[in-house]
Amino acid sequence: MSVHQSGIKRITTHQLQAMKERGEKISMLTAYDFSMAKLLDGAGIDVLLVGDSASNVMAGYETTLPITLDHMIYHASSVIRAVKRAFVVVDIPFGSYQGNSSEALRSAIRIMKESGAHAVKMEGGHEIKESVVRILSAGVPVMGHLGLTPQSIFKFGTYTVRAKDDEEADKLIEDARLLEECGCFAIVVEKIPAQLAKKVAQEVKIPIIGIGAGGYVDGQVLVMQDMLGINKEFKPRFLRRYADLDTVVTDAVSRYIEDVKANDFPNENEQY
Repeated sequence: MSVHQSGIKRITTHQLQAMKERGEKISMLTAYDFSMAKLLDGAGIDVLLVGDSASNVMAGYETTLPITLDHMIYHASSVIRAVKRAFVVVDIPFGSYQGNSSEALRSAIRIMKESGAHAVKMEGGHEIKESVVRILSAGVPVMGHLGLTPQSIFKFGTYTVRAKDDEEADKLIEDARLLEECGCFAIVVEKIPAQLAKKVAQEVKIPIIGIGAGGYVDGQVLVMQDMLGINKEFKPRFLRRYADLDTVVTDAVSRYIEDVKANDFPNENEQY
């Protein structure tokens, strides 16, 4: 059975590839701030994704579209300052790469230079080929993202499972091959049938990281707030909650309020 390799001082694209080759699953979670990133890194997470999901869980927007490049660099910088081991990937946000490859390259370079991140992530396949190639030519590692692509939510009109029909499934496999050929070091596949995800993981040599894509892929990613039970409204089938921080935090704050109101905090041992 695969186990966490505690001897690795810093995760790199090379080590992620080696994990796939030896059958060790890759663990990945989102992070957006220094304190949580430090905890996740200390626990031994392999990859931290500074996701544009910060738009939802940190800023309260309905979609990922409003978050800006400046916002992403701010969050990425906070995460980078916390990590010692994890590989940090940053989403290039909507509107910062779709226009043309020159804009995409400028966005990727800003993320890398201003945050110190280790790689960027982009949604799409053949539609963004030129941008992917141009960013890679500058020496910036790129992670792909196929299946449900939240930046295109208004195009799809729904968050339901993608690639259930043969035509879309075939395109997804073609896009995965294309991203591998371009030089991407890994691909996230989101909310697609497990058997399709398995086929993708078998047909390409680079790591395939799933979210809502079954257990046959090379690793898993979840939004940190979801798996820790901070966000209890989000209840997809693929989510497993490993904690109930909603209850823990609410109870702690309630007790703090009670102690302050009762003049029980601070007591004589908690003052100077």
